[in-house]
Amino acid sequence: MGHWWEVFGPFGLLVARLGRGTTVASHLAVRAARLLTPRPCGVARGLLADLVRTKGQLLAENAFLRQQLLVAARRVKKPQFRASERALLVTLAAMFSHWRDALVMVKPDTLLRWHREGFRLWWKWRSRRKPPGTSRLAPEVVHLIRRMAIENRLWGAERIRGELLKLGIAVAKRTVQRYLSKARITPPAGQRWSTFLRQQAAGIWACDFVGVRDLWFRCHYVFVVVHLEPRQLVHAASTMAPTVAWTVQQLRDLTPFGSRPKFLPHDNDGKFAASFDDVARGAGIRVIRTPVLAPTANAFVERFVGSLRRECLDHVLLIGEDHLQRVLIAYRSYFNTARPHQGINQRRPSAFNSPPLSPHFVFGSTVEARSVLGGLHHDYRLAA
Repeated sequence: MGHWWEVFGPFGLLVARLGRGTTVASHLAVRAARLLTPRPCGVARGLLADLVRTKGQLLAENAFLRQQLLVAARRVKKPQFRASERALLVTLAAMFSHWRDALVMVKPDTLLRWHREGFRLWWKWRSRRKPPGTSRLAPEVVHLIRRMAIENRLWGAERIRGELLKLGIAVAKRTVQRYLSKARITPPAGQRWSTFLRQQAAGIWACDFVGVRDLWFRCHYVFVVVHLEPRQLVHAASTMAPTVAWTVQQLRDLTPFGSRPKFLPHDNDGKFAASFDDVARGAGIRVIRTPVLAPTANAFVERFVGSLRRECLDHVLLIGEDHLQRVLIAYRSYFNTARPHQGINQRRPSAFNSPPLSPHFVFGSTVEARSVLGGLHHDYRLAA
């Protein structure tokens, strides 16, 4: 038995009983019963619905209706809801389930759209960029995340998070991703070219020629060889007639008794002829010719050539071949034993495997300066 207003009237019940024989008669009986069924008025339905609601739901519905009345009472042609009023209606609608029946001035889809817009604004505020210095993480942890991201190009956020957990530091993956994007300009698609070179640098020498003019405007050619890993100047020799035979002899002098690199890159200069490559291969060296007009393919030796010019050759008036050779020997000694290098963490090539800073310095100690190249540079040492 349903509600009292759903009970068939006498005529409807009679029609329903007579129509049980056929399907068509059954549909007619049901439609007649619905038409003859008495319906309560709107006030009665509202009173009966309010009897099963809580006090909080009734108060929310009253406030919901009152807010719409306040907007409708404005003396304007088309009342509009302000942003605060939209947020209030969305909040009140969440407090009772029959908010659609109490919505008068706008459609239910409009109220749902307001809710989505409010959620987007809230999430934008929640995901806002925090000002510097307001991170919940300790500065040491942030520095460690950035260090891992830079030193390990193949590691993602989850890999770094696992490494932090191994150290006893619990950080969310989303937090690691935020600092990861700041530490890396490019995504971790693979190792950098500089990383690959550092892996192979122990077995790579790079060579090139440097042209320089003396006091009498004569051209001298300096053949330089640099060991990539410790940034050490292996060889520096000059000549005014750089023939292929002279270049080959320089290579033979550099590789006595099997001391040789694994790779030897050089450009396509005519002084590196086929005989030069044959001698290198005979010594067990793999020769790599760089592409044409690509100085960055042999960037380390090009960087050294720039340092040789800026720190030495551009500041000396060369008299002749002997003078140039003495300058090269003095600069080579200073470059390998006294000059710190940025590429190897401010270490010296001769102390490549030592820590970058000396632990023996005490404030108040005497520091001595040794002149290099006539005072062009100085080598600073602690007094004995």
